[in-house]
This record gives sequence, C-alpha cells and structure tokens, in this order.
Amino acid sequence: MGQLADRPDAALAARLDPIVDAALAEGRIAGAVVLVGREGQRAYARAAGQADVEAGRPMALDAIFRASSLTKPMVTAAVLSLVDDGVIGLDDPVTRYLPDFQPKWDGQVPTITLRHLLTHTAGLSYGFMQPDDGPYLKLGVSDGMDQPGLGFPEELKRITEAGLVFPPGAAWLYSVGLDVLGAAVEEATGKTLGEVVAERVTRKLGLADTGFTVSDRARLAKAYADGPPPKPMGATHTVPFAELSGIKFAPDRIFDPGSFPSGGAGMACSAPDFHTFLEAILHGGGPIVSAETARDMMTNQTGGHAIVTSGPGWGFGFGGAVMLDPSAQGSPLPAGAWMWGGVYGHSWFADPASKTSFVLMTNTSTEGMSGRLSQELMAAVAA
Repeated sequence: MGQLADRPDAALAARLDPIVDAALAEGRIAGAVVLVGREGQRAYARAAGQADVEAGRPMALDAIFRASSLTKPMVTAAVLSLVDDGVIGLDDPVTRYLPDFQPKWDGQVPTITLRHLLTHTAGLSYGFMQPDDGPYLKLGVSDGMDQPGLGFPEELKRITEAGLVFPPGAAWLYSVGLDVLGAAVEEATGKTLGEVVAERVTRKLGLADTGFTVSDRARLAKAYADGPPPKPMGATHTVPFAELSGIKFAPDRIFDPGSFPSGGAGMACSAPDFHTFLEAILHGGGPIVSAETARDMMTNQTGGHAIVTSGPGWGFGFGGAVMLDPSAQGSPLPAGAWMWGGVYGHSWFADPASKTSFVLMTNTSTEGMSGRLSQELMAAVAA
C-alpha cells in the first residue's frame, strides 16, 4: 500500500490554513505536518513552520517525529495480527509469557490478560498520571519516553513492585500496558518487538520511516515544549500535566539501543507513514489485520468504563478512543470516530462513516496533542 493519491480540496484548505498560520504566528508550535484523507484520497497536505528553529531547518512533509503514543495503534495492529493468526490469544494470561510479572492488588495476585493490557483495564498506570510521591515515581517506572538504557527486565520488576491501582477489568486507566504487552510479544514470538512490528505492519505497508530507530536523523524534527515561543527540550525535560508529576521526556532515548522498545511510546514515524497506516485500518485492515479486527479496533471494547483522560461520551477500542456520544461534551467529532494523540505533539482521528482520516504531527508538546491547534483542526475537518 503506497501513498494516497492527491485530490486537493480547496474549501478544506481555506478552513485549515488559517488555523495553522495562527498557531505559528502566536508561537504555539515550532512546526507541523497536517494530512487529511477523504474516501481513500489525500484531500489536504501541508508542512509548515520549522523542524529545527535554531538551525533554520524548515518543516517538510517527510519529516520524522518521535511518535510517542502514535506507537500504540501500530503496535496494537501487530499484536492483533498475531491474534488473527492464532499465535497468541487476547484472553491468554500475561503470566503464560511473563511468569514473573505478578503485580498485586489487595495482597492478591489477580489474573491479567493480554486483552486487559491492550485496553488499559489491567489496573496499571503511568508515572505522569500520578503525583510526585506516587508508587511509579518512587520506584522509577519509565513511561517509555525517559530513562535511556533502561531494559525490559528492570522495568517489569519495577511495575510489578508498584502493584495495581484496581483489580483487572474493574476500570480504565491510561497505562504502561502496551509496554508490558511488548515484552510478552517478544517472549511469545522469540523476536524483538521491532521485528514483529516490521514484519506485520510497516513492511507490508511500505512505511520506510517508521520503527523503534530513526531511519534518517537529518529529517528528525527537534523536540520542543510549549511556549510561547516553543522551548527546545534538553537531555531531559518535564512538561506539566494536570497538577500531577508531569510528563518526562528524554528525546535521545530512541538512540540508545539499551532502551526497552516501548510499545506505548517508543517509535519514530513520519506523518505520511502514519496516515498510510490509519487509512489501511479505516479501509478494512488489509494487508495487516482482518476486516473484522479492523472494525474491532474502531469499536468500543471497554463497556461503560469512564475514559478518564478524554471525558464523558468516550469509550476505548484497540489503539484509540471511540466517540460514543458527541453531545456528552459537545465534541465536533461524530459518533463512531476513533482517535488518540501523542505527547510529543500529535493527534489523529478516523471516521469510518465518512471515510475521513486526519493526522497532525508537530514538534511541540503538548499543543499538537490537546491544545487549540489540534482541537480547531479536528473541528474544521469534521465539519
């Protein structure tokens, strides 16, 4: 599956261009790539601003970004293709593959399944979802974007020691579940997570710039934190989040081969690559997963559990949230839309009903994920 055929939509451009221009003029982002698909064709494509402000390097459509949580749906698709092929089962206990992974709840060791990990219902958490004195912070659990050189054995040991926030299946909480799942996949297949994702997703789609390493450092966008103006991230950087401990970044983590391949946040990719992936799922899953599995990815899998990071009206599928009731929070996205983002500054959605896809990748955290830019662009595309 190659790049989408271009069919520019002038009316769409007239809505989107001023939104991007304003974000740049007001110093809310350093640079961005925006792509929109309609009915399997590319209706809008724009690279704007700077990939590296200090070096004067302009943003390009094929710029490579640290993917953060855009990693999740791609790893999810790889895992579900293993399920499609009968290599693993969604209801397999995690201990089948990771016998020592036995975090406790109320003194007991409950059964955690691969499904729990995939849907963030295992009772795990993220460090940035906790206060400074939370167990993940005390024990040094990595959120998959910090602590270069930390390997799977120590990370899993720390998560186990931290214990569970609730019994598996009892609630939804954004978590390191995809990181644990990545370790289980390595044990199940005898391959690295990077090899599994390459075999089952990126090579099948021709995604040359997507993986757990950076294919071309000259095209890698520099990482910035919100300003205005955007501030370059140093070797480590903490971005405030909801009056909790903050989101911890180490932009060079991806260059350290000793870092565990984070199934939740560890990949790099370009916007065209991610858009190609999104379109594949939106149009039936081929050649990655079955049509039924592609539909399941975009269908609520978590019942009535509150999706606490998204607010009322949302459910969670495989790899992203699903809009169930737009009126619950006045969302511009239609019912059935599947969406998520990434803390390095990205957001996306796919609408199965209108066959619309949207990708925003920026080099500015968190404006590109949840700031005015992403909100206004999604509203304009959905309109």
